[in-house]
Amino acid sequence: MATKRITFDDLPSSVLAAVEAHAGPVIKTETVSEGFNSEIAARVITDSGSCFVKGLRTDHRRVWTQRREAEVNPFLHGIAPALLWQVEESGWIILGFENLKGHHADYSPNSPDLTKVANLLRRLGEVPLPDIELRKAEQRLKTYAVKPSDLDYFAGRSLLHTDLNNHNVIVDESAYLVDWAWATSGAAWLDAGYWVVWLMAAGDHGPESAEEWASQVPAWIIAPKEGVTAFARANANVWEEIAAGELDEWTARMLNASRRWATFRQHN
Repeated sequence: MATKRITFDDLPSSVLAAVEAHAGPVIKTETVSEGFNSEIAARVITDSGSCFVKGLRTDHRRVWTQRREAEVNPFLHGIAPALLWQVEESGWIILGFENLKGHHADYSPNSPDLTKVANLLRRLGEVPLPDIELRKAEQRLKTYAVKPSDLDYFAGRSLLHTDLNNHNVIVDESAYLVDWAWATSGAAWLDAGYWVVWLMAAGDHGPESAEEWASQVPAWIIAPKEGVTAFARANANVWEEIAAGELDEWTARMLNASRRWATFRQHN
């Protein structure tokens, strides 16, 4: 369920002052509608430049996602926008990131962005797993796997993003991943698998086309066939659960894509 969004100016004056102490006097703010994890998400223009600001109350049930983003960011040079500063003040935790210039990735079949996203996932695969607390893929998928033994396929020592929503990929000369709330450790090929479903849902690819793009990621090429099928089925179960709670158009597309991919994998 999405977190209710408020504007930057709705923050307490003490929090606004703390932000300005890091970013400089604020000239203009633009609330960002995309994303589900933050109460505050805005582009903030100051007299010294611009940054992207996101935040949650410290008593919010998902405040851990803000802390996770701050912890993982130093390991993501060239993969994600840099964390410039963080503030914890008056019951809020606020993160200030480099403001990327670019557009949300276009996942359609002929998009020039696809090559850049594939290269992004290749570069992410070269990032060593940081020595910080991360959720494990096999734990996150435990209740969705068809068989307990399937979980062995998902375990690994690679850093994963796990939410390849095209709104989480900003493309300019290169591509960058934003919103690391669900950073996870697991098998190196899993992010390519998550990308398959998003290519089908957001880009209208068929399963063959989506998997062909995933094959541009080296880890995918050596992924066990049975493991990929197990993941496709588990991921479909994830979306079945999500759709049972709230079947909006976006969720319906993801549910349909995950079902189609799981069916394709079981028959190929």
